[in-house]
Formats: sequence, structure tokens, C-alpha cells
Amino acid sequence: MRMRLILGSVSALALAGCGAESDYAAEEGDVSYSMDVDAAEAPAEEVAGAVAETTESGDAAPETLEVSEPQIAYRYSLGFRLPADAIKPLQEKHADLCEAKGPKVCRIIAMDQSDEDGDYASGNLQLAVAADKARAFSKEIESSSGEADGELTSSSIEGEDLSKAIVDTEAKLRARTLLRDRLMEVLRSRNGTVAELVEAERGVAQVNQEIDQARSWLTEMRGRVAYSQMIIEYASGSPSSGGFTDPIRSAWGSLGGIFGGLIAFLIVAGAVFIPLGLIGWLIWRLVATVRRKSQGPQTDVAMAETVAEPNET
Repeated sequence: MRMRLILGSVSALALAGCGAESDYAAEEGDVSYSMDVDAAEAPAEEVAGAVAETTESGDAAPETLEVSEPQIAYRYSLGFRLPADAIKPLQEKHADLCEAKGPKVCRIIAMDQSDEDGDYASGNLQLAVAADKARAFSKEIESSSGEADGELTSSSIEGEDLSKAIVDTEAKLRARTLLRDRLMEVLRSRNGTVAELVEAERGVAQVNQEIDQARSWLTEMRGRVAYSQMIIEYASGSPSSGGFTDPIRSAWGSLGGIFGGLIAFLIVAGAVFIPLGLIGWLIWRLVATVRRKSQGPQTDVAMAETVAEPNET
């Protein structure tokens, strides 16, 4: 009965430690383990007594949560407008500035550039910058764009508070670690029925999986806090509207589309109507040939009769 109460108390501790999980950590679900139904249905006084006894036997008391600084993950966004042929040099310059800071301060995550039809072009550069250096580095990026005739068109800073998610995930990790230790103690002591030992082995495997998952969540969130995400967008500028030459430029630009559409129509029409016309002409020649051959003997007979009538006279 004592073993069952201890196992039941371990499950109760796991549930209590994970009851306040955030949505971020609760997406994967929460699994609790109980070795015996009688232990889960035991009175609260007996469970509390069992927990007190295990604590007095040498187990450490639960740690007191300390108030820590807010854990904020920042996201910087910068947008530049500049000539199409100046996008790639400026993008390369910003990438070089990042690499010059070293991997502990700035890292290149992604970099791409695309040239569209006409004079339009665009580019994208994604960086991971140390949180305490991100603000200063964004100002350095802004100042370096003036040499390439670049214009800053957009700038924003967004922050996501991950404090609660980190605290809840740490609590889940502690609870799962405690549950794993209890289950491992049952397996080492071999105290319990066969069913309890089998259930403990399954519980250890599942708890280890949850522990690894919680650790990966913590690593990912702490990485987002330590390194701010910085996204730099590049785009070529469009000509200003309202000028005298704008209608002329627009009309001249539309001529290419008109001529292109006309040529495309002629190509499609030729591909469709030429074969149909050829087939129609072959059918007409065949019908004409058959008709001429069928009318040939009748014409010869008529001419012979016409020639014979004067002779008889």
C-alpha cells in the first residue's frame, strides 16, 4: 500500500507541476502516469502524508521560483528602396558588415535576390543579431544605405514576451525529471507487482521523450531571446506619377504588350487555321477529282451521239 501511495503521489506532483503550462508548451499534450487505480483514488491526507514522508527521508524540497527579468524575443524589420542595379551591392555590404561582427554577434540566416521583368528587382536578407547589439547594428545598417542612394521606407521593432512560456517549460521539465527519478527508483528496487514494473518502464520511456522535448523548447526560446531576428527587405523604386512624360512612357510601354498580343494571336490562329485550311483544300481536290472522273464517260457518250446525228441525216 505504501508503494502505491508513493507512486500515486509522484503522479500528483507531475500533474501539479504541469497544470499551469502555457499554450506554447501544451500543444504536444500532457501525459500523467499512475501505477495503481487505488493510489489515484486515495484520500488527499494519505497522499500528502506519503509525500511528506518521502521528503523527510532525504529528498530535497521544491525550489522556490525567483522573479527574473522579462525574457523578450525581438524582431527587427527594415525596408529600403533603391535603384535595381544597386540592390545586390548594398545587400552584399550588409552581409559583410554582419560577418565582420563575428558569429557571436551576427549570423546570416538567409539571403536571396530576384530580378523581375523591366526595372523592378527585390532582395531579402535575414540575420540573427545578439540582442544587446541589435539596436546599434540596425542603426549601422540604416546609415550605410545612404552611400548607395538607398531610402529607408519602413522600420519596425516587435517584441514577444517569452517569460511565462520559459518558466512554465522549466516547471514541466522539473516535474518530469522528478517523475522519471521516482519511476527509476521503482525499477531499481524491484518493489511492486509485475504490472507496476511494466508500467514504470513504459512511463520512463515516455517521460524521457517529454524531457527531451521540453529541453528543445527551452533551447529554442532562449535562442530567440539571446539573438534577435533582423529582416532587411530591398526593392527598386518606381517612377513618380503626375509628370508630363508619364502618359507617354505608359503608352510606349503598352505598345510592347499590344504588339506581343497581336503576334501571339497570329501564331495561335496560324497553328489552328492553316491545318484546317489544308485539310479543307485536300477534301475539295478529292471531291473535284472524283466528280471529274464520274462525269468523264458521260461527256464522251454525249459527244459521240452529237457527231452521229448529222451522219444519219
